[in-house]
Amino acid sequence: MAISKLLQDKLALLPDSPGCYIMKDVHGDILYVGKAKVLKNRVRSYFHGTHNYKTTKLVSHIYDFEFIKTTSEKEALLLEINLIKKHRPPYNIMLMDDSSYPYIVMTNEENFRVYTTRNIKNKKDTYYGPYPSAQSASEMVRIINTYFPIRKCSHIPNRACLYYHMHQCLAPCIHEIDKNQNRELKQKIKKLLQGDTKELLQDLNQQMMDASENLQFEKAQQILESIQAIQHIEQKQVIDFKDNKDRDVFGFYEDKGYVSFQGFFIRQGKLLERTFSVQAIYEDTMDAFISFIMQYYQNNIVPKEILVPEGTPIDILESSLQTSVKIPLKGEKKKLVDLVIENAKEAHEQKFALIERRDNDLVQANEHLNEICKKEIHRVEIFDNSHISGTYNVSALVVYKDGVPNKSQYRHYQLKEYKSDLDSMKEVIYRRYYRLLMEQKSMPDLLLVDGGKLQIEAAKEIKEQLDLPFIIMGLVKDDKHTTRALINENLEEIALSKQDPLFFLLTRMQDEVHRFAITYHRNLRNKGMTKSILDSVSGIGPKRKKELLKEFKSVKQMKSATIEELSKVVPYEVACNLYDKLHEDM
Repeated sequence: MAISKLLQDKLALLPDSPGCYIMKDVHGDILYVGKAKVLKNRVRSYFHGTHNYKTTKLVSHIYDFEFIKTTSEKEALLLEINLIKKHRPPYNIMLMDDSSYPYIVMTNEENFRVYTTRNIKNKKDTYYGPYPSAQSASEMVRIINTYFPIRKCSHIPNRACLYYHMHQCLAPCIHEIDKNQNRELKQKIKKLLQGDTKELLQDLNQQMMDASENLQFEKAQQILESIQAIQHIEQKQVIDFKDNKDRDVFGFYEDKGYVSFQGFFIRQGKLLERTFSVQAIYEDTMDAFISFIMQYYQNNIVPKEILVPEGTPIDILESSLQTSVKIPLKGEKKKLVDLVIENAKEAHEQKFALIERRDNDLVQANEHLNEICKKEIHRVEIFDNSHISGTYNVSALVVYKDGVPNKSQYRHYQLKEYKSDLDSMKEVIYRRYYRLLMEQKSMPDLLLVDGGKLQIEAAKEIKEQLDLPFIIMGLVKDDKHTTRALINENLEEIALSKQDPLFFLLTRMQDEVHRFAITYHRNLRNKGMTKSILDSVSGIGPKRKKELLKEFKSVKQMKSATIEELSKVVPYEVACNLYDKLHEDM
């Protein structure tokens, strides 16, 4: 592969020091971020020698690169993770979920609370997890809050709430709670969260029998469901280490250009949960493995010990994470690492066929789009409008890069007055691309408009007015409102088969922009409704309005709340006024 003069000149400037390198395409968009012990050797290796298909594909799109020198490999690794998190490059290994896993929190207060969180803020609180399944974490918290009379409110109110009357809270708001009683409750909940469920299960079984004998069958069924939920969580804890130590175990399996990562989370010696990810790989497998582990600990608690397979550079992980990282060579820990790798292989084989087919379909769809447009299409933008009888008139833009949604580039547009769909489309196209021109930012390769000849002509008017460089195409619908063809700027239709991967890609784009527009429209409408109702209730000002919205999120949730629940946020008299207002039309 020929190397451009620009790349040759830059390769000659690379230093013999550690650092990060940032690969960019012709538009200046970041394709890949990597770290290197020796920048000169690592970056040059991309442009010399042979590579697999996926790495060759990455290299074919590199137009330019930058590098940042660091003082150590550890510093380079930390910088790489921050750059990946900031830019989310398409060729980097990424955690499948951008958010952290949920934890169960027991607050460090005399009248403590137990709840789920994804944000580890207060180091004085006690955290249990992570739970890759948010459902299992929420279910455990529900059981704890149902069967232990602990505080539920985020802020202690000045009157007892409904939970007190349901005997699910000791009401520290009106009673002084005995410290020994609080300590005993805390100890019981700790035992439960550490996997000791025997005492609670015995108690629940007795409660279920009592409810059945008293013909309270609905209550007995609810208790049975709680018992089954606890037993389901227990069944996952098949691994049991006698040292009761917190440790995470990671492994991977690579085959056919894809890599599967597997992680086991062991807390108090028991297997709490596991997670895995199967992704295409464009980089050195060990670099990707290290990056995956480092990304995971950006938002999760680092345990006292991490176990990894043979060949992993543990020094850099230990210095970066400030914990013990070990490669076990024998015994139970070695068996555990082997089990993680075996699970990674099994997950890889189960997911590979599906992922490979999806990727092949995407390649075919992009190639067909290039053929139709008679040029390479990388970035596609598509708009959609939404309104109700001219009110809350909005537009939404979604951006796809090589057939994959780039959510960081999505945009909303609020239109101040009602216009026809054509005029709305012209306004947002003008606003979008006039701004890109003023900010000297890169343009898309293709603009898709939802419609036929009228929409194409309207978009072309703005294109000519601003002298825009991209292609415009329209999505022509049939009588069932399903896309049947593309229409180009010359108003020529290009038929699409419903078996064509491009047809499915365009359908996904339409569905995504429609979802994005409708969601924004609904949120604006709810805010407007909330604003008008709350403003008309006596005793509710800006501060109380903010507190109500923080607690209930929407008018619908406020409407389903009782007066007692509303009175936890606002005074009782105001809660009655609000309740009456919300239900006056019912």
